[in-house]
Amino acid sequence: MSDGEFVSGPALVLRSLAADPDRRAIVDADGVGITAGEFAAATYRLAQELVARGVTVGSTVTLMTGNTPEALSARYAAGLAGARVVNLYDGMSAPVLAEIVSSVDTAVILVDAERYAGAPELLRHVEVPTVLTLGPGPDGGGTLGEDVIAASAHRPAGPPDVRIGPDDDISIRHTGGTTGIPKGILTRHGTYRLIFDDPVGNEEAPRLLAATPLAHLAGVFSDLVLYHGGLVVLLRSFEPGAVLSAVERERITEFWVLPALLHQLLDHPALARTDLSSVRQIIYGGSAASPTRIREAMKVFGPVLVGVYGMSEAQMISVLTPPEHARIGSGGQVPVGRPVPNVEVVIRGLDGKEVPTGEQGEIHLRSDAIMAGYWKQPELTAKVIQDGWLNTGDVGYFDEDGYLYLSDRVKDLIIVVGGHVYPSEVEDLLVTHPTVARCAVFGVRDDQETEHVHVAVVPAAGRQPHLDELRAFVTEQKGRIFAPEALHLVDEIPLTPVGKPDKKRLREAVAG
Repeated sequence: MSDGEFVSGPALVLRSLAADPDRRAIVDADGVGITAGEFAAATYRLAQELVARGVTVGSTVTLMTGNTPEALSARYAAGLAGARVVNLYDGMSAPVLAEIVSSVDTAVILVDAERYAGAPELLRHVEVPTVLTLGPGPDGGGTLGEDVIAASAHRPAGPPDVRIGPDDDISIRHTGGTTGIPKGILTRHGTYRLIFDDPVGNEEAPRLLAATPLAHLAGVFSDLVLYHGGLVVLLRSFEPGAVLSAVERERITEFWVLPALLHQLLDHPALARTDLSSVRQIIYGGSAASPTRIREAMKVFGPVLVGVYGMSEAQMISVLTPPEHARIGSGGQVPVGRPVPNVEVVIRGLDGKEVPTGEQGEIHLRSDAIMAGYWKQPELTAKVIQDGWLNTGDVGYFDEDGYLYLSDRVKDLIIVVGGHVYPSEVEDLLVTHPTVARCAVFGVRDDQETEHVHVAVVPAAGRQPHLDELRAFVTEQKGRIFAPEALHLVDEIPLTPVGKPDKKRLREAVAG
């Protein structure tokens, strides 16, 4: 390959692995270590096998995988073969997954051991040209499909002869809805290649704990860590006790969490006795963070919190470094940082005009990292991207020093009689009440189409929240229109497949 030829993200990761073959690169959920050389060789062979089976530039390879080494290998192999990759999130219903599989023109589905049991139900809803497994089935047989890893054993352990350009598709990443067909976010190779210049995760020899789905941001951070010569430690799922144990055992230097998962760590009894001295970065984002809990996390973990604001449509937008966590906004919020290099951000009102500093509005951005568009939805793409500017659908504001603050999602705004309620503002206040451990605020319409503020609350240990008490608390602190009209006590706040509070599910539960 000539010096001027494009090198894709998957190729960069594999080159880094092959250059230092003896280092430990991955530890699976059972504690088994895999060297960089072993992983690179297996991935190259798998890529060669996919190419031999007709996978090429423009094909779609769909992954039904969990947090396994095979899932990472399959994604890289499909990328090396030139295919666009689609991940099927665990937690979505089989009919929704089937709609995704069909809509993206799937040529091959690859299934690993973690998702094997759910594949037959999916395949009852959709026909796929080829189904292959990443290893033998649980019974040692091939009832679901041929074991493509075994089939690839005789292939060369080198990159396939496939020319990939920056304008070729690398992935279609779907939004994390639980019903309906999620939007498919189409990304090109050239756009994804930009993450390897990312300001987060490029420390020397990092040790990443991937406890959230590799199909989501944990996979992106895994790419960066493997590229930078680090180690990825996998857990099958996020369980706070197991996370804390792995951090101590594997001397983890960084991990990614959504705010709701960070709260679970803070509330876990094992936290106080866990050795956290190896941790250099706890990267959080994905939804608005409670200032109260972030301040608590700063005290517990020390100056290691890194806040990131991004979205699949645009990758990284802003970063808040550990020292910058001391800043507090006019509304009591912790900022989401300053825009990263080469990203322009403006705040616009409903009339489309830029608003003054300190005033809330919709967040719009322009950068080279913006998606190619929504898969097979040109009208929606044209609505969201206008003149090169992406409307994020988020509400926020800038302070006088150029720090960006995230208020809420436009779609989560509750329009009540008398004004507008941003759920995150009420949530941030309620978690300071002694009876509330965690909460989610959402709007519910009545038969007159009037919205009302509802709150789902996980009670604090040994405490019993009461609606009248919470209403009085919110009314005193913020005003009557912000006070919840209904209280729902829950054991846990339901989350979407990508780990965000599932307010649609909460609304549906209220509707019965």
